Amino acid sequence: MGVPEILTVAGLLAGGLGVALLGSVKLALASRLKMDEARVGALISAFGLTTIPAFIVTGFLTDLAGKQPVIIGGSVLLAASLIVLGAARNYWSALVGVVILATAWSGLICTVNPLALIVFGGPDKPEVYATGLACFYFGVGALLTPLAVGFLLRRIGLTKGLLVLAGLLLIPAILGAIADPATLVTPASPTAPDAAPEAAGMLTLLRDPFMWLCILTLLFYGPLEAATGAWTTTYLSDTGLSERAASGLLSVFWASYTASRLITALSVAAFGLAKHKQSVLILAFGALAILVLCGIVWGRGRRTAVVMIIAAGLIFGPIFPSIMAVLLGHFPESLHGRAVGLLFAVGGIGTVTIPAAMGAYAKRTSVQRGFLIAVGSAVGLTIVSLILVLRG
Repeated sequence: MGVPEILTVAGLLAGGLGVALLGSVKLALASRLKMDEARVGALISAFGLTTIPAFIVTGFLTDLAGKQPVIIGGSVLLAASLIVLGAARNYWSALVGVVILATAWSGLICTVNPLALIVFGGPDKPEVYATGLACFYFGVGALLTPLAVGFLLRRIGLTKGLLVLAGLLLIPAILGAIADPATLVTPASPTAPDAAPEAAGMLTLLRDPFMWLCILTLLFYGPLEAATGAWTTTYLSDTGLSERAASGLLSVFWASYTASRLITALSVAAFGLAKHKQSVLILAFGALAILVLCGIVWGRGRRTAVVMIIAAGLIFGPIFPSIMAVLLGHFPESLHGRAVGLLFAVGGIGTVTIPAAMGAYAKRTSVQRGFLIAVGSAVGLTIVSLILVLRG
């Protein structure tokens, strides 16, 4: 592996760490700062809200300045956010750390996803191979973060533990600084960052119906992942499983979710998949998502519940890499940063709104019945992906 490959993997692992960090440190942070659940929830909400404008801004920067400076800056800011969180002594200083964290994470996402297409892809491979590998490494970072944080908290405490992680997060910045800029764009378009400058490029995206179809797929898909991750332990506990067993199965869900991304990437590379047929993957897995979510809503017994949760991980995992592949395969490299930023900034709204509706419905009925909202979201995903397929 050369510097671009190692840089991409390091950036993806850092991205996984960024998205899983708050959930991993929230209890220790709340204990130190004496925060109640409302303020913990406010910090988590602040992360999501900050990413909306941050994705737009960092998407612009990625296309206009190039991937290299955004990766370097994003990694340095990500490390800085951990230092701020580790040093925080009140809610407001922690909030500053979270805002920096969200901004830096958005920058990494806007750069490493398009970079993965260059590093892992090629003319003989569909884009979903590259995005599948990218999402696999991202998932590994997210899986390892709670384990690493737990170990560091037990051994050296919150402040020193976050300092250690901050040092590791500087690795992508160092690699980005020594990388040859020419290796971070496709050979056919070495001037890609300047090819569609400023507002004209964003207007191209906003006027393209394909962009909005991709946004809708993420808007309907995001809630499936968020809802299953949030309510799996409660759902399984309601079927009679112990809290420990339910937590263990949540880990199995995320492990199967991550593994399925690698399996799908290797499968499409081995058996071949035409680039214009990649949207079929979203349609197929979207239809399967409807079935497994219906199994969660109407299934009975612990065994059925366990099978449905593991199946959900295997089915949900490949959907996002397929969405990213379809998006990046449609637009030129000069628009990739803005396309990814717009996808997350607008499509991510579904992750906030639909799970909230699910929670409100579950409060009046049950968590199991609450998954009916997720079924509706999966139906929306399937309909939009069918339109993508029909568009060819």
